[in-house]
Amino acid sequence: MATIKRFEDLEVWKKARELCKKIFALTLKEKFSKDYSLKDQIKRSSGSIMDNITEGFERGGKKEFIQFLYIAKSSAAETKSQLYRSLDYGYITDIEFKETYNECNDISKMIMGLIKYLNKSEYKGIKFS
Repeated sequence: MATIKRFEDLEVWKKARELCKKIFALTLKEKFSKDYSLKDQIKRSSGSIMDNITEGFERGGKKEFIQFLYIAKSSAAETKSQLYRSLDYGYITDIEFKETYNECNDISKMIMGLIKYLNKSEYKGIKFS
């Protein structure tokens, strides 16, 4: 963790950013784009993943970072649920669903891995350096 100086250096944040871009592209599809409620909700939940990783990192303390990582993990789960609705409503294809759902799963696993690493490490956070 000592080599990570900026949230932009975190691989999990980079993956979450890519997911956001993918979700945005999916919501541009004609039928999806007209469901303003679901479109807004899935964009907000996917954005919340990267935003909470960032906010937790910038808080500067290990405990706060872990707390925000759990929120980011929950946002990944919320996005998966919204993907099911998107599939059920016919807004996305089976392939788009599976690919995007798997990306959410991968990000969730990465977040959990980071949480486990932080819990075991001596790292206290940048505000304690």
